[in-house]
Amino acid sequence: MIYSDFQGKQLSLLGFGTMRLPLMPDGSGEVDEEEVSRMVRYAADHGVNYYDTAYPYHNGKSEIIIGKALKQLPREDFYLATKYPGHQISASYNPAQTFEEQLGKCDVEYFDFYLLHNIYENSIGTYTDPKWGIVDYFVEQKRLGRIKHLGFSCHGLQDTLVDFLDRYGDMMEFCQIQLNYLDWTLQDAQAKYELLRKRGIPVWVMEPVRGGKLADIGEAAKERLDGFRPGESAASWAFRWLQGLPNVKMILSGMSTMEQMEENVQTFEERMVLTDAENQALLEIAEGMKNSVPCTACRYCCGDCPKKLDIPKLLSLYNEMRFSPSLNIGMTIDALAEDGRPTACIGCGRCAKICPQKISIPDAMKEFSGLLETVPHWEDLCRQREEAARRLREST
Repeated sequence: MIYSDFQGKQLSLLGFGTMRLPLMPDGSGEVDEEEVSRMVRYAADHGVNYYDTAYPYHNGKSEIIIGKALKQLPREDFYLATKYPGHQISASYNPAQTFEEQLGKCDVEYFDFYLLHNIYENSIGTYTDPKWGIVDYFVEQKRLGRIKHLGFSCHGLQDTLVDFLDRYGDMMEFCQIQLNYLDWTLQDAQAKYELLRKRGIPVWVMEPVRGGKLADIGEAAKERLDGFRPGESAASWAFRWLQGLPNVKMILSGMSTMEQMEENVQTFEERMVLTDAENQALLEIAEGMKNSVPCTACRYCCGDCPKKLDIPKLLSLYNEMRFSPSLNIGMTIDALAEDGRPTACIGCGRCAKICPQKISIPDAMKEFSGLLETVPHWEDLCRQREEAARRLREST
């Protein structure tokens, strides 16, 4: 197993993410706890020592399940991470109550790593509001030893990440971002990675294979990669690309099957940094996957827009939505004022006339608006999760 040094601790570079645990074969949607226990045992036997969960995963049950599974290991043999759900829309926030609940669900006296979950455009106000005292509370828990290391995860835009770091960067020891060779350019994850590197904040990686999309890249792309390393799986290429980034200290994989666990453990037995030619091949494959409009962010279009839309930003989100409609994009759009969303476009066409790339921007905004209708509203999902968590508390 490859290990990374973090403040003197040796962390397995591969971490077991518990957002997509194996489910029972009866179609009930319940987690197969026996299989989870078996996977944890296998992971531990092969050097994995980092386990990541969060308050809302599996409708609030992930913390309980992984806590039970880890009971088979000595407490000093693993690092447990979970997250505070300040990103969920709620009428009020009580970090102390939630933290005590999480300790009870995981049945531990402390968390090795604790994260403020998903700093983004709509949640940063919650995390920074002195009324809730969220950051201060968790800084105090760290002082008391109930949290060993405090950090945060971020799905937000670059400006939001900068804003949060300017406020609390001195208190944060690590940051978890979505990072893979596709999002290096699609989500401009490169800029976030470089920002964190310059600030001296180690990077934790989520979605290293983009929810499985980089595990199935198509026959032509796979044949190209086989020319470099025959027999290497598409998923392992995604992991090896990340292994070449020196500021990456943790790569989380949401493994749902023992087969995925076995393959990933094998990939992390030895660090095999890619050559320049291999890196270039991956980035070219990523470009071919995007199916994106060729916006260069020259901003010529913005000057004549009667609605004053930030068209390059919207086109960037549109490109990501075309590749993979996701809740994260919906969250970003929900955080915009209504007059700044793609639905505000009136289709006048002034932008298209001046666009050097000849992009039909009104058509793109119309299609974008339609795609957004297929994504559940973040507030509705938060309420559903809160209700599931409430029912779970009442049943235990």
